[in-house]
Amino acid sequence: MRIIKYLFLLFLLSLVALTIYIATQKGNFTVESSKVINSPKAAVFNYVNDYKNWPKFSSWISEDASVKPSFSPSTIGRGSSLTWEGSKDIGTIQTLYTKGNDSIVQKMEFNETFSNVYWSFKDTVGGTKVIWKSVGKMNFMLKVSSFFNVGTKNTLSKIYDKSLANLDKTLDFENSAFSVKINGIVKKLETYYLRQSFTSKISDITKNANAVFPKIITFCKQNNISQNGKPFIIYHTYDTINDLTRVSFCIPIKEQIFTSEGSEILSGKLVAFEALKTSLTGNYTYKNKALAETAAYTTAKNILTGSTFSHLEIFTKGKNENLSPSKWLTEIYFPITPKVIAPPKVYQKEVKDSLTPQHNTKKQDNEFDF
Repeated sequence: MRIIKYLFLLFLLSLVALTIYIATQKGNFTVESSKVINSPKAAVFNYVNDYKNWPKFSSWISEDASVKPSFSPSTIGRGSSLTWEGSKDIGTIQTLYTKGNDSIVQKMEFNETFSNVYWSFKDTVGGTKVIWKSVGKMNFMLKVSSFFNVGTKNTLSKIYDKSLANLDKTLDFENSAFSVKINGIVKKLETYYLRQSFTSKISDITKNANAVFPKIITFCKQNNISQNGKPFIIYHTYDTINDLTRVSFCIPIKEQIFTSEGSEILSGKLVAFEALKTSLTGNYTYKNKALAETAAYTTAKNILTGSTFSHLEIFTKGKNENLSPSKWLTEIYFPITPKVIAPPKVYQKEVKDSLTPQHNTKKQDNEFDF
């Protein structure tokens, strides 16, 4: 009996010693995982930058059926956030800022452990190299987990590695599934709209759209202006050589209005026109495929486009309607240049003078001057 007491006391002393040892270990940690994702950089960045997509690839959410995620009103870019709570884990992550399609900086609280999170996206052979890095300080429970899992890296890297593998698998299907359909010549009806116009890099269109469209929608709500359809973009010019476009980001409205002088949001009217319509089903990053197929079609059919502007894109179905990029729908309209019909040639019959018979010897009555 006494031996059992000694053993129990020894166990308690060992446990206390181990607890003190773990508690006094340095709590700072850096965890980094990376993977080449088989998708274009812009597609990967946009997918990660929207918290609505995180339940599909984040392993601490996707592997726990009890997790209930909740989102901030805006789920994209600076200020957006995601909170999740399950039977084992609870966490909150918020985006501090982003840079182009290149990087995302976040702050995260995961099971009472705080860290700064850094994402980087780089073009590489085979797709996009994604680096996911966390720098933070462990609480006691994470120190315990780290001790028994031989380091923090083994604890968190498993989560990050699984999540990146899920990201690759999800995007590989969603971003590779697309189709282009040439619908033919249609009549595009008259539309009133609010717009913000400026010159932009073509490669920055998605980033600018994510910033400008919410601004115009907020303007509509603040001024009780009814929307009348899906957002669209008018490309007034489209210079692929210099990667520049003069562009208007537009929200359709029910009736024409006039904004105050000096406002960056202006009103406009799109006059009805004939257009060649092309439909892109799938991720917007395949827009160039749709443009190329349309160009080939117009060449084969001898159709001239770009009479008043380059083209117009309507985001008929996007991430607000469906989280799967393979289901998105972008309708593109190319204004047709009317064919110039040459005026008919006028043939004038020569007038004969009956009083000058010498003329009759030169021309017959049914001959014409050209």
